[in-house]
Amino acid sequence: MVIASLLKSTVKQCETKTRIAKPLLWTPLLQMRSFVTENTTKKPPTAILLTNMGGPETTDDVYNFLHNLFSDRDLMQLPFQKYAAKFIAKRRTPQIIDQYQAIGGGSPILRWTRSQGTAMEKILDKISPETAPHKHYIAFRYVEPYTSTALEEMKKDGVERAIVFTQYPQYSCSTTGSSLNELHRGILEQGMGHVRWSIIDRWPTHPGFIEATAKKIEAKLAEYTEEERQSAVIMFSAHSLPMTVVNRGDPYPAEVAASVDHVMKRLENKYPYRLCWQSQVGPKAWLGPQTSDALKGFAKVGKKNLVVVPIAFTSDHIETLYELDHEYGVEAKELGITGWKRIDALNDDPVFTKAMADIVKEHIEKNEVVSKQWPLRCPDCSFETCASSREYFTSQK
Repeated sequence: MVIASLLKSTVKQCETKTRIAKPLLWTPLLQMRSFVTENTTKKPPTAILLTNMGGPETTDDVYNFLHNLFSDRDLMQLPFQKYAAKFIAKRRTPQIIDQYQAIGGGSPILRWTRSQGTAMEKILDKISPETAPHKHYIAFRYVEPYTSTALEEMKKDGVERAIVFTQYPQYSCSTTGSSLNELHRGILEQGMGHVRWSIIDRWPTHPGFIEATAKKIEAKLAEYTEEERQSAVIMFSAHSLPMTVVNRGDPYPAEVAASVDHVMKRLENKYPYRLCWQSQVGPKAWLGPQTSDALKGFAKVGKKNLVVVPIAFTSDHIETLYELDHEYGVEAKELGITGWKRIDALNDDPVFTKAMADIVKEHIEKNEVVSKQWPLRCPDCSFETCASSREYFTSQK
């Protein structure tokens, strides 16, 4: 500001002495004054931090992704975890590389998240001009751009106000909870306590999310003949959880069920439906029924037309493109389920990106720091990281 004042004074003197006779003497000074003034008064963006697990963009990233995942003590606690994580990651990497190669060589989740964030920014600038400009940042949990990378970018941009926006519609301590714990650690490590933080930690029944999902289902149902449609079953599939997590009190199963209920009400409950769970790992008990077992059950009773809905995933990635399409899709046909149809994840669907902007705008208008649910830990939670991150974000003004 001092430099701008000096330039302003100098330009004024030049204008008085030379007037229009010697414009070349003062035109550069005018331009410099404009440049300095603009850059010293530029408003920092309102940051929208999109958090998610992420996925390896190339097969070279697979090992690091798996190692980071199995090292996350907010997700799982293993004996000798430092060494166990390396062993498990090394053992599973070849198999996971094969799966990513089957879907094109890497996860598209970063591309979709960027596309979603860019569309959301443009809408927000129009519907919430008082908080514009808006800029999205991406914080993946297990792969670049990491949370630390996003925070560094926000520091460079001089961010003073940040809204954390989980890209998991339904809350789980294993997903959103882990991301927020990592963010809390990053804020302290990078000295970003001066930023005014607030969080959107769940949105399982938001009307825009429900509408976008219902429209996708309606479009897929329209691909059947009238006769086929009359016997169609809608099968919702969500990532499962170990029963140890469920029994601890994680709200995820209830929130996924709430999403399903709202979608079916929007569809006027015209079709029978079931909620199933996918991606079980290891021999321990997980939330069921497993999607694979549900397929066998439907085939046994002669159900041939299934519309599969990835209700907990907003971007296509390995769980949809490989697990649902390659594994379960092939299995369904082998079982005689000839009318297997999976709806695409929401990706950059305009109804969904408008919903994203609406969710942020509503959050801003509520002047809400956290949801009513956020401060409440699971009844059997024993993780101190959960306690400290909840206390930190809840205390924001």
